[in-house]
Formats: sequence, structure tokens, C-alpha cells
Amino acid sequence: MKNMFFAILFIGGFVATVNAQLNDYKYIIVPKKFNEFKKENQYQTSTLVKYLFEKKGFTALYGDELPDELNNNRCLGLWVDLIDGSSMFTTKTKLILKDCAEKEVFSTKEGKSKSKEFKTAYSEAIRDAFNSFNTVNYAYNGNSQKSAPITVSFKNDVKKIEEKKEVVAPKNTESVAVIKQEASTARQTYKSVEPVQSDIKKVEVITGTLYAQELPDGNGYQLVDSTPKILMKVYKTSMPDYYLGKRDGTDGVLLKKDGKWFFEYYEGGVLKADELDIKF
Repeated sequence: MKNMFFAILFIGGFVATVNAQLNDYKYIIVPKKFNEFKKENQYQTSTLVKYLFEKKGFTALYGDELPDELNNNRCLGLWVDLIDGSSMFTTKTKLILKDCAEKEVFSTKEGKSKSKEFKTAYSEAIRDAFNSFNTVNYAYNGNSQKSAPITVSFKNDVKKIEEKKEVVAPKNTESVAVIKQEASTARQTYKSVEPVQSDIKKVEVITGTLYAQELPDGNGYQLVDSTPKILMKVYKTSMPDYYLGKRDGTDGVLLKKDGKWFFEYYEGGVLKADELDIKF
């Protein structure tokens, strides 16, 4: 009896934790083509997954139909990945939900079907996997807003810098500027010319057109300039126009916004976004 009590207590705590995790996210993003399949919406898997999430009370969207707030802050959503573990006689599927940092937040059980017809088999296996959501009472709580990238406005900063540029130096003392400042609506930097030690490696600024060359394994592209020099590599995800990238040893994401490509990464704890001209 005592063991049963603790088992019930453990299960209740687990369910509460899962609810709390999923409630932090506003959207579920379903790719129109899962990596496990060759065709878009093969066996109507994407259509079914989106429908079942909506039936459970989630706001489910296709990956190419994202609202502006989700394009501006991808941490509002969880991204669906389908794992196909099928064998010769059994169709097996599992659904994994990942956050904007590709971290796994939730995984269903492995759904199974013995049906010999592919469309029916995947439908049954996916529905079986969705039984993992039967104990989930989803209700968005708004917490994912905390993960939104910081938007900095430079509207008033230029005026403040101009007001402070006059420096009064002590009498008979030579004034030496140790700070270089550049301010505009597009860029604002503060560069110290004092000798300091630093182990921070700055990411090289890329200018000009980059050309995408597919990697030998087909999992992504290397981006080269006209010389040609390899400047960065990007790797495919389950989402269209959304790649994991590496440049000068710095990890980030390459994504398309309003028809333009941006490489987003953290430098010194600050989120940065560089616009790139890429020809695929």
C-alpha cells in the first residue's frame, strides 16, 4: 500500500512537471516534410500530427506559415520531430518536441501498428504515440516571452553621445582619448584602445555574396566567397529556411526573415544578427 502511494505521488509529480514545461510554449510547429520521409506530407503524416495537436488544445502551425511574433522570437514555439523506428513487420513512430535551442522538451512513447498498408500503419502508430498527451492539460502561461531576444533602440542614444562628447581636462594635463565611439541607427559600438587582455574571439564580418555548396553527406551546405574560401557551414533541420551554423568557431542559426538571410549568434552574452547575401 505504501509503495502504491509513492508510485501515485511520483506519477502525479511527473505529470505536473510535463504540464509546466509544455505550458511555457505558445505554438507547436509541424514541418510539412519530416526528415524520415522523402515527400512532403507523405502518408498524410504532417496533416495528422497538426490535427492531433489542435485536438489536444495546442496552437499548431506548419513550418512555412509562421506569424510575425514567432519569426521574431522562435523560443515561443516547440518544433516537432518524428522518429521512425519501423521494422519489417511493425510500424513504429515517436514524436519529439524541441525548443529553439534544439533541446528536447518532451518525447512521446513509441507508437506501434501491425497494419500492412503504409498510410493506415503510420496513422495508427502516430495516434498510439499521441496517447502520451492524454494526461497533459495544456494551457499557455506566457513564460516563453522571457526567452525573447532583446531589441535595442538607438533612437535616443545618438543624442546622448553627442551631449557627452565634450570632455573637460585638468589644467596643464594632456588629454588622451581612450574610447572610440561609433553610433548610428544601424550600428553602435564602443571600442577601447587601452591595452587589455582578452580571450574573446570576435566573429569575422562577412561582406559580399556567398555561394552555397552542398556537403557530401547531403546534410547541409558550405558557404564560400568568390575566391573561393569556405567562410561557414550550415546544417539542415526539420524546418525549411532554418539551419544550424558554425562560423569562426562560433555556433548559431541561419534563418530567413522577410526574404533575407540572417546568421544569429551570441557574442559576449549579447545576441547578434548578421545579414548575409547567399545564393543557393
